[in-house]
Amino acid sequence: QVQLVESGGGWVQAGGSLRLSCAASGPTFRSYAMGWFRQAPGKEREFVARISKLAGSTYYADSVKGRFTISRDNAKNTLYLQMNSLKPADTAVYYCAARSSGGVTTTPHDYDYWGQGTQVTVSS
Repeated sequence: QVQLVESGGGWVQAGGSLRLSCAASGPTFRSYAMGWFRQAPGKEREFVARISKLAGSTYYADSVKGRFTISRDNAKNTLYLQMNSLKPADTAVYYCAARSSGGVTTTPHDYDYWGQGTQVTVSS
């Protein structure tokens, strides 16, 4: 089992940047494929980005492609999401998630463990 704790959220003006972190407990972080999701008020949770266990493969939602970068440091048990050129439409609670078996996926239900979320607010 792994516990996930997100940090780095906050308020930023449109065009600004934020870097989210997701700290994982336990020695088996490298065993999990990881993803970032977000949920805006009144909307369903949506996929943002995912990364394979050894960071060899990444994939992004079209809405963030070219602006966001997912990465991981398995030595530090930490997942990251660098967010540049932020837009008001990026405002949401951002969650990191871990999948213990199977390959990378964009479906929230495929992930086994979730963090508590961190709020990102982008003003125009």
